[in-house]
Amino acid sequence: MVTGYLIRRILQAIVVTFFVTLITLALIHLVPGGPVAALLGQKANGPELAYYNRIYGFNRPFIIQYFKWVWAMMHGNFGYSIKNNISVAAEVGLYLPKTLVLVGLGLVVSLIFGIPLGVYQAVKRYTVGDYALTGVSFLGYATPTFFIGFLLIEWFSLDLHIFPSEAPQGSTVGQILSQPRALVLPVFCYAFVAYALWSRYMRSSVMDNLVQDYVRTARAKGASERRVLWGHVFRNSLITIVTLLGLSIPVLVAGAIFVEVVFNYPGMGLEFFNAATSVDLATLMGFTVITTFATIAGNLLADVAYAVLDPRVRYS
Repeated sequence: MVTGYLIRRILQAIVVTFFVTLITLALIHLVPGGPVAALLGQKANGPELAYYNRIYGFNRPFIIQYFKWVWAMMHGNFGYSIKNNISVAAEVGLYLPKTLVLVGLGLVVSLIFGIPLGVYQAVKRYTVGDYALTGVSFLGYATPTFFIGFLLIEWFSLDLHIFPSEAPQGSTVGQILSQPRALVLPVFCYAFVAYALWSRYMRSSVMDNLVQDYVRTARAKGASERRVLWGHVFRNSLITIVTLLGLSIPVLVAGAIFVEVVFNYPGMGLEFFNAATSVDLATLMGFTVITTFATIAGNLLADVAYAVLDPRVRYS
């Protein structure tokens, strides 16, 4: 069963990847004037456009361009950034680890606060504490990430002078981690937005599980409220969070882009933003495809974890 399930999910992932890559390349061709015109600028003349279209293969039929691009990616070649004079694969190797540090720390902090506070809200539902935390969560939902970043800089950097306004700078993860004070604001900004998601879903999931038959059965057998909550309800409620972690990768990546831009964090999000402003199409396409791969892998892992956590789920 497990093997068949994995095969079906992999086949679905291949189909999704095909359509995403196809649409990505099509969008590049929809740039006014074409991708080469966007790359060379408005001053490029006809002969120059024709020459570079031939060099980059954009004069060939679209389907040939697509399969040539996919074949190159299958061999680890995600393109070459003329703007930065470096391959996209090298860019990913340079910037992705630093983004993973930001996302990892932000996720850990958000889960540490979001999960237990979500449980608290469910147990103490409709109390003052529940309403107060709900207001904080709604604030995280409604407020744009970049605006939260600006507020943090205004309060804790410009007014109170507690933390630096700029994220740690460096070309390696070690250099980033060697400046913990400069990491506080970007990590907190990222974690605050993610916290709103985890706490609200955890609250709803715990409330749903508290009224299930197995909870009444456990109480009837004399199990303490602590055992019922943390031994039964908590495990089943985590299923929602595990599923969300896999499905929320695009949202988490988008949040990292805003945080990195606001705090000038030297990660993949900031590089993606710079590529968009400088019309670095190779970097944009490469980063988009890599994010797609990460999203598909996250969804697959979430499905497997869902079945592991909930014995009622069957792979068939």
